[in-house]
Amino acid sequence: MSEDWNKSSWRALPRVQMPDWPDKDQLDWAEYRLRKSPPLVFAGEVRRLKRQLGEVSEGRAFLLQGGDCAESFAEYSADTIRDTFSVLLQMAVVLTFSAKCSVVKIGRMAGQFAKPRSAPTEIRNGTELPSYRGDIINDLEFTAESRIPDANRMLRAYSQSAATINLLRAFSQGGYADIHRVHAWTLEFTRSSEIRKYDALAERITDALDFMEAAGMNSEKISTLKKVDFYTSHEALLLEFEEALCRVDSLTGDSVAGSGHLIWIGDRTRQPDGAHVEFCRGVVNPLGIKCGPSLTPEDLKVLLQRLNPDNEAGRITLIARFGRGKVADYLPKLIRAVSDEGAKVVWACDPMHGNTVKTDNGYKTRRFGSILGEVKEFFQIHSAEGSYPGGVHFEMTGKDVTECTGGVSAVSDENLGDRYHTACDPRLNSTQALELAFLVAEELQTLR
Repeated sequence: MSEDWNKSSWRALPRVQMPDWPDKDQLDWAEYRLRKSPPLVFAGEVRRLKRQLGEVSEGRAFLLQGGDCAESFAEYSADTIRDTFSVLLQMAVVLTFSAKCSVVKIGRMAGQFAKPRSAPTEIRNGTELPSYRGDIINDLEFTAESRIPDANRMLRAYSQSAATINLLRAFSQGGYADIHRVHAWTLEFTRSSEIRKYDALAERITDALDFMEAAGMNSEKISTLKKVDFYTSHEALLLEFEEALCRVDSLTGDSVAGSGHLIWIGDRTRQPDGAHVEFCRGVVNPLGIKCGPSLTPEDLKVLLQRLNPDNEAGRITLIARFGRGKVADYLPKLIRAVSDEGAKVVWACDPMHGNTVKTDNGYKTRRFGSILGEVKEFFQIHSAEGSYPGGVHFEMTGKDVTECTGGVSAVSDENLGDRYHTACDPRLNSTQALELAFLVAEELQTLR
């Protein structure tokens, strides 16, 4: 950490995509309450994740990151958390088997409440109001009162995040994540749904687990077969919230973002001299950087130097998001910039944000074919450039929503409205997410 950094130094720099709080006393009180609250994550967990991401950067592991576009207060329930966690575990088992390496599992959960927006206001039926910026800031309801930023929402977001991460810790360490149980869910899924065409790979995983059982390598004897490391992540957009939960590690003296294990800087907030980069450079957490079409190789080099001057493995994950058919226009020159710098990074593909379209009936959606197409382009370009495609980053849910079209579940434009529940952007449903894992697994098999 630089000597000129402190957890409040971002306040002196330009800030974007953040609200103007109308009630200063309310904001002060919310920040005070958060400063007095326990952190959501702890320094030892952060260090462990960084070590595991370091393995990904060296090509010895693979990253799976997924979860909600934006968590909401209305959709919050233990069942929703469980279902998303379960699908991520199923995806991870499929990827582990195919990649023949460990899979680092990170949820977009327990803190993914704030959202950047393309415009500060929106217009409906001639009425213009401030944009919805996530439940941590204002409300989705289209009324003038609901769209006023309310700092007390940070306290509710903290409470929900704390309960979510508590449940995730119980699921991941208490036996629920036993690999045999997780694979049994996948088998049931492939045999009883349209995803049946992937049953052959599922059966191969069954054979491998049966062999391990016969050889005495079962979950009763090997604890790692019945529990997993599972981490949380979110975009570090609302810096008052991030600062209030920043803590000093008593063992090392390092500053840790206590809001989540990994935090990322969005495509709209990665200005090298801006507030978000300033805050993130001083905390020791693994950091993600969203890399869209506007990111130049020169800017990327500046960001890498500013955010990871010691070139620490596992510190930086570059999350590429360009859109199908555009990856070749942008990704190769960024890969070469990283190579020129000798930078240790994890390359991950976010095939969601560059593939959002609006249908004739007014719904934002993403086409399954476009999502898969961008993933394939990502793998192909890394192969051509001699670098390692280290991970994937999906917006998805364990619920049976109809928000993205296509895949074996055959969601069409006409039935998007059946179960369109997202508070912001469209998510893959459980069937689409698991199908995508099988298809990514096919790509991974070519690397081994």
